[in-house]
Amino acid sequence: MERRKFLKQVSLWSAGIIMTPPVFNITPELFGSPLIKSVIKPDILVAKGDDYTSMLTQVVESLGGMKAFVKKGDKVVVKPNIGWDRSVEQGANTHPVVVTQIAKLCLDAGASKVSVFDRTCNEERRCYNNSGIRPALKKIKDKRLRIEYIDDRKFVSVNIKNGKTLNEWSFYKDALKADCYINVPVAKHHSLSRLSIGLKNVMGVIGGRRGNIHFKIGAKLADLNTVIKPDLTIVDATRVIVRNGPQGGNLNDVKRFDTIVGCVDPVAADAYATTLFDLEPNQIKSTVEAYKRGLGQMDLTKCNIRHLKS
Repeated sequence: MERRKFLKQVSLWSAGIIMTPPVFNITPELFGSPLIKSVIKPDILVAKGDDYTSMLTQVVESLGGMKAFVKKGDKVVVKPNIGWDRSVEQGANTHPVVVTQIAKLCLDAGASKVSVFDRTCNEERRCYNNSGIRPALKKIKDKRLRIEYIDDRKFVSVNIKNGKTLNEWSFYKDALKADCYINVPVAKHHSLSRLSIGLKNVMGVIGGRRGNIHFKIGAKLADLNTVIKPDLTIVDATRVIVRNGPQGGNLNDVKRFDTIVGCVDPVAADAYATTLFDLEPNQIKSTVEAYKRGLGQMDLTKCNIRHLKS
């Protein structure tokens, strides 16, 4: 089913012209339309256990496999959180096993280049190394895989057409130009935004004075996410900071949820991950604002939540 025909069928159904809703295989390309997002129940895949490699693979396969997202020859960006000079056990960054397995799956799908990067808060080399992400990725002996530090010359100004609070901001060119953008946040407490999950992870691909984003942070994060739209969101909720985030440091503030969440819809991914903290999606301003912008579904009763067997 081509995109044009699918959109027409959905339009007719939503307008009441045809009575039976169309049922088709929803690819990432089709899901990218705000119209599709308004009527289709997104799949949220949830895996729990201690074998993170197997769990991640199972989540991706249940979403159609990495080839549903990465085409042969694609330039792929894998965007984890590598913002802090913290160890794996401290839970401030995306788990290196999760990042590594995603990179491997992208390479196996035929990507011509897989880039992993983040604009860090602490010194970048310490963050990349002490997070365990750079050492883990270096073990993959494939020239197509690049573990890159941010190059300030690559930030370009972007007009935010649908922005409510931001009309313009600078974004990292490599993130904008990627054929496939995979968002791989770590779920954790955040002192200002309450939680930091997928929508907040866009902070790692923007330039400028990021501190300004923290005023009216929910609306501004939603504005930024109208520019960067991930093809796939994988939420790392394996080791989670439940207090004193986003940087953390004290192991007493970390709990093992041993959970990985995957979804094509970035808002639905954040909405579900929010419930792991015993909170409701409507308590997180960025989730509410992104939903209002038509970026995805926050009502979990309108999502297909599938718990995978480990």
